[in-house]
Amino acid sequence: MGQECLISELSNKAEEGIRRFTTLRVAERAGISIGSLYQYFPNKASILFQLQINEWKKNQQLIQSILEDNEIAPLERLDTAIRSFVQSECDESDIRKALVDASPFYRKTEDFYVAKANTRINIKPFINELMPNSCSESLEFIEDLLVRIVTSFGKQFSEESRTEEEVVHYSKAIANMLKTQINSYKLRTL
Repeated sequence: MGQECLISELSNKAEEGIRRFTTLRVAERAGISIGSLYQYFPNKASILFQLQINEWKKNQQLIQSILEDNEIAPLERLDTAIRSFVQSECDESDIRKALVDASPFYRKTEDFYVAKANTRINIKPFINELMPNSCSESLEFIEDLLVRIVTSFGKQFSEESRTEEEVVHYSKAIANMLKTQINSYKLRTL
């Protein structure tokens, strides 16, 4: 029943926008009483938090599958992964903004840290594939650089409403900058 509520509200959020998000609307869309909803989620913030966790999981699975697809060249996978990540940041921007009020309740909880840890993308194998002859220090640096730049950019970029063309254009620019850095490190190992 809890998952049905979330799926219902995802549909509601997409149709009406996060600003009209209420627990009453969630219950109505799910066809349950508000009391039943509160059995699963004690407040609006807990529903938003669960929606955010679901987004993290979905995005983690998507990005991980892109990075692990050995049928596609590594640098092409990097382009696709960055574009997909930036698009996902734009798509979940409303949820993140709505969670700002709830963040004092969730940011320092064990559930928050567990959810973040469980949805972390393992890019080490991908970085090793991109730079097979590099020393561990170079690999760690590129991994850290890639994660910091892409996540920071995605968060900041998604604070404004963006068109698909903007997402593609900016994601490509970020990917090209990172590929230049990766290639410069590859040359050092030859």
